[in-house]
Amino acid sequence: MSANGTTTPPATSIIDASGIVWTTSNGYIYRNGTKDPYSYNVTMLLWYNGSVYQENTSGNFYQWLGSGWTSCIDPRLGGTSADGTTIPSAAYIIDKSSNIWTLSNGYIYKNKVKDPSSSNVSLLLWYGGMIYQSGTGGQFSVLTWNGNWLPCTDPRIAAAATPGAFYGINGHYDYTFTPAQVVGALRALGCTTYRVGVFNTPTQINALVALASAFKSAGLTLFPLVEYGLRDTNNNLYTSESAAYQASFSGAAAIATALAPYGVTMYECGNELTRDGAIILNSATAGTGRGDFNNANWPIMRGAMRGMIDGIKSVQPNAKCGINFCVADIAASDMLWDGLQPNGTSGYPKVRWDITTWHNYQPYGDIFDVGSDGAGPGFNLPIYCKARYGVPFIISEWNAAPEDTEAFRATYVSQQLGEFYAARKTSAVQSVMYYDLTSGDQTFGIVSNSLVPIQPTYGAFQSFVAANPDT
Repeated sequence: MSANGTTTPPATSIIDASGIVWTTSNGYIYRNGTKDPYSYNVTMLLWYNGSVYQENTSGNFYQWLGSGWTSCIDPRLGGTSADGTTIPSAAYIIDKSSNIWTLSNGYIYKNKVKDPSSSNVSLLLWYGGMIYQSGTGGQFSVLTWNGNWLPCTDPRIAAAATPGAFYGINGHYDYTFTPAQVVGALRALGCTTYRVGVFNTPTQINALVALASAFKSAGLTLFPLVEYGLRDTNNNLYTSESAAYQASFSGAAAIATALAPYGVTMYECGNELTRDGAIILNSATAGTGRGDFNNANWPIMRGAMRGMIDGIKSVQPNAKCGINFCVADIAASDMLWDGLQPNGTSGYPKVRWDITTWHNYQPYGDIFDVGSDGAGPGFNLPIYCKARYGVPFIISEWNAAPEDTEAFRATYVSQQLGEFYAARKTSAVQSVMYYDLTSGDQTFGIVSNSLVPIQPTYGAFQSFVAANPDT
């Protein structure tokens, strides 16, 4: 067997682990003297780590799999580059899809093909599963899954969240618990933030006012979810962006008017609107592609989001408003932030939020390594959002799948809280809100309808909070 790293040339042949002799002649490969019918324009054979590779005149590499060749990179370059690799000082970057990135005379090259939109590039960075560049003026940009560069800040800059509201949980306005019981339940778990959905009806408003009053006295944070969206009270889609805006503005303003006197300063505007059947074309997609979303109905959603934010700020100009997304909906968040439509056209009203909020259930994948469309390579979504939008990040719903056992859920809670807790000092993760306090004594709830802890999940949550203070 040939020595690892043997190439032809300069060697005249390679002997693999099975004793097969590999040679080349006039650009063709021969195995034990028999011509390989699928090889041509071959310039080199390589024996490396137990496999045979070929390189052709275009500089492309292929690996022999026993019955055919598959495209690959030069195995001597190594695997995926270490997180934080930069050019300079590295000569190249290898991403998770085995693309090779280089930089020459201010231009970016991917697999030796020049990026037509790059110029005056002084730094290329591999960070959080994505490629970033910086120009000679210091402006950073990130390459999205849509193949375009978008402006951002240096993703390596750590951003710590303000302490005091990190541990949170979801509840509902129609719980039979008194506000004092809710306060007690949150304190027992170690939670300081409570997310509750609200629509502008007397029943719901009165329930949240009672909670807000109790929370103000207890030093806890109420995080209302303003639940306006794409449809009117008859469940019909609004006819225009303006109609959605006006309805959402009016309702959100009324909610803020009722809650502002009780110290509520932070709101979430809309619930999973990017995953509404009128917006997402296929719920199985990750949301990293513009084409994942319905172009015709997009303005209705944009109007509802803008209306909620503007309605709240008409009452409380300094209130912090969040927009929530799911799975890996960065194409949706980017389009809203930049005033784009799914068809790529621009110049539309921009939706600008004060908090980026996200839902991350276990079936979606790890939010710090979440997959792209087509189950592609994972990337660190909070880091991307930190660099793109520059505002705090909240995970307003998270949990394991509903069918999972409590033993699995308890392990998942400990593991996820560990990741979330570490990210609060680097990725501006301000709060993580477990879903939920109780849900009929089953599935997602952490206590029963009589506030009895559901074990071992409750204990796992409580123990982690006690051992890892929000300071």
